[in-house]
Amino acid sequence: MPSAPASFACCERCTNLAPAGLPGRAGDAGGTSGGGAGGAGGGGTGETGAAARRRLLKAAVFRPQADADLARGARPGGRSTPIPAPRTDAETAPAGRPNPAASFADPAQLPRTVSGTVLDVSPHILVLGDAASEHRFTLTPEAIAWRGTQLEPAALHQGDHAVVRLDPSSRHVADRIWANIGRVTGVIIERTGSTLLVDEGATRRPQIIVIQPRAVGRIQVRFPTLEPGYLVDIIGLRHGDELIGMTPATSQPAYAAHRLPEPALVSGHVPNSISGSATWHEPRDEPPGILGVAYPALDPETGCAEDVASGLHHGFARMPYLAIGSVLRVRNDCTGKDCLVPVTGCAAIARLFNDRCVTCGTSPRGRIADLTQASFIALGGELERGCFNATISIGE
Repeated sequence: MPSAPASFACCERCTNLAPAGLPGRAGDAGGTSGGGAGGAGGGGTGETGAAARRRLLKAAVFRPQADADLARGARPGGRSTPIPAPRTDAETAPAGRPNPAASFADPAQLPRTVSGTVLDVSPHILVLGDAASEHRFTLTPEAIAWRGTQLEPAALHQGDHAVVRLDPSSRHVADRIWANIGRVTGVIIERTGSTLLVDEGATRRPQIIVIQPRAVGRIQVRFPTLEPGYLVDIIGLRHGDELIGMTPATSQPAYAAHRLPEPALVSGHVPNSISGSATWHEPRDEPPGILGVAYPALDPETGCAEDVASGLHHGFARMPYLAIGSVLRVRNDCTGKDCLVPVTGCAAIARLFNDRCVTCGTSPRGRIADLTQASFIALGGELERGCFNATISIGE
């Protein structure tokens, strides 16, 4: 697989985090110097004054850390790294330009993503990049990886393409890795044995899915009709131009793609908030770290090639028309995280599905957002699950 430079998933809409060091015992240096000062003092009044000063110093150094730990739910006395304070607007805005992140979510509260080629990996360190540059990340003790199935990070291979979730506290610490993960969503054009040719829309070339024998049963439980004309949505391992199908991303609708049932009629105004499922797509025609969402109901005046090809302008969720560049607030109903993201494309294929997401409870029918990988991960999504229950609101 060709190697790709490591790229941080943060666009100019997000405020950069101040660099943070690797985890360690907070306040080691301060505690040592405080103890040394106390040891130099004499007895009697001088010793009492030194003890008082040590208590004040200890309170000043450790109390803010303890408060931050408790706010994050850490156990008292546990080891943790304080979350660095976000930079001010004046520090982050480019010279001569207004800061575009002023109304966007605080990135200190959202994980970041990094993508690149695995150069080296051990139980404690991951190195991403290519022959010209590299980025080193410390792995948390709880870090896990996915490469067709969950495994230890040290089991990854050199040359794997990895998507990495970073801990919000530091851009140098990683806690989740997906290796060679891919996804194909569309209409089956042709089937030859265990190989499917899938149409993902007018703006993308057809994709090939090769279903492994051990995964056939798992996939056909949720996609019983793997025949031309039916919808398919499968997650697996990307191997060149092929996807090795490993797991179903959702459940197959019971109808063929050209026999879509009419969505239920709804009276009244479109609600301010719309609930359904949010999915993700591979960054084939966009930068890998972009934060954005493909929206299923672009204004027909936009001239979306997918709309022209499919002739379908309405999905199963009742949604207002929007234009490219509109801002949506997307909320992960399973984690409670939300973020403002721009509409970066159309999601006509998503309108063909009237499925539900069951990551936590059962979502209403219909896909309301097709997120980029970076946005999906930032909102707490797990790529191998394929979706999360979501609520979107416009420009709030």
